[in-house]
Amino acid sequence: MEDIKKEEILEAIWSSIEKGDAIINNIQKIAQINVDLEAFNILEKEGIIKIDNNKIEFTEIGREKARIIIRRHRLAERLMVDILDMNLDSIEAGACEYEHILAPGITESICTLLGHPKICPHGNPIPEGKCCQEARKEVENVLTPLDKVETGKKVKIAYFSTQRHPILHKLISFGLVPGTKITVHQKSPSFIIQFENSQLAVEKEVASRIFVWK
Repeated sequence: MEDIKKEEILEAIWSSIEKGDAIINNIQKIAQINVDLEAFNILEKEGIIKIDNNKIEFTEIGREKARIIIRRHRLAERLMVDILDMNLDSIEAGACEYEHILAPGITESICTLLGHPKICPHGNPIPEGKCCQEARKEVENVLTPLDKVETGKKVKIAYFSTQRHPILHKLISFGLVPGTKITVHQKSPSFIIQFENSQLAVEKEVASRIFVWK
């Protein structure tokens, strides 16, 4: 079985399990491709799923494979909505393509850029990645919100903790991305940051969503 076909089936199974109706007929209906019974039998022989009276369950190996696929797909959806400003109704085909080609490192970079989102644009949970776990540790130990940084201090952006895509568009359009070095120029009466040869005024609420290395 081709890898792309296998991944589409695993995605359909995962979605069906989330809805509580992971039976073969339902999985066949929501899959983006035609899925015959032989495909399920192959996945069972490979140790990826278990079949019991037409009900599908993942094995431990299968669940991890599906988790990675779902994570890529839902992060791709967030990328297209939050950064590319695409309509929610038009992102499915693109997300399906992305999920098959995104390398692990690129997936982690996208997740970091988006601020480690927890849900996709449709409201479904995005499985955590290693970068999300590391981000929590960093927040506790070496990261701080930009609004807590002292005036005059130079710091480096780690990630943005916001799903409000107009804010992301504004920051990215000015060249503010993870890794950018910035200086807090002024905190009152308005919050002003300086980077390269530019200055930018941001709302304090926005500054609180920009996490930087201490």
